[in-house]
Amino acid sequence: MKGRVLIVAGSDSGGGAGIQADIKTVTALGGYAATAVTALTAQNTLAVTGIVPVAPAFVRQQMEAVLGDIGADCIKTGMLHDAGIIAAVADCLRAAAPGVPLVVDPVMRATSGASLLDAAAVELLKERLIAGARVLTPNIPEAEALLGRRIAGAEAMAEAAAALRKLGVAVVVLTGGHLAGSTVRDVVVEGDAGYVLESPRIDTRHTHGTGCTLASAIATGLAQGLATRAAIERAHDYVQRAIRSAPGYGKGHGPLNHAHGIG
Repeated sequence: MKGRVLIVAGSDSGGGAGIQADIKTVTALGGYAATAVTALTAQNTLAVTGIVPVAPAFVRQQMEAVLGDIGADCIKTGMLHDAGIIAAVADCLRAAAPGVPLVVDPVMRATSGASLLDAAAVELLKERLIAGARVLTPNIPEAEALLGRRIAGAEAMAEAAAALRKLGVAVVVLTGGHLAGSTVRDVVVEGDAGYVLESPRIDTRHTHGTGCTLASAIATGLAQGLATRAAIERAHDYVQRAIRSAPGYGKGHGPLNHAHGIG
């Protein structure tokens, strides 16, 4: 077991996304997962029916407990819910984890469409966490919310990813699964260079938690000492395999198979 990843995110009672997907992903890739829970959700493959946020001070207390003893080689943030939690996380990172690479998954909505981030918190997310992060992993709707404009098709993704990098993050992985087409394109911008990861679209409704899974897989690679591109490429392949082998659970957007290739 190599690579300690501290995950700061919400719990998904259905197990397909959030902390549950994060832990499964890190473990499947040979890392060690620790957590700081930001919110409890009641959800399944059809809908989010309830959210109970954790007090910001207690989110920070969870992080400090882990960082002060176990430590972390990479930190990944997911659902942060509101401005108070974002501020508490940012303050803790500055005080207790300077220099530890940060992967930010800017979770704003569940696959079912439920809102998971207070709209007023978006600016704080950009200023306090995205600026200075190692990797940012938005999907198209999240990128549009961060930029305040529409991304009109695959041709506009590279420009959008470059604009997101100007927020102060080192690497942007803009995922294109929300766009129509037989090929899914993920656009990566690192420094002044960029590249595209393409995969055939998989005809399935079982895509719940793909964003959480991708970000945690990247974080695991970084925690294990992989170069950023190698971590991203391995994570991309891991997610594709997890979608293809999804167990088919639920009546809506079902979970992935995070344990593919194990055992």
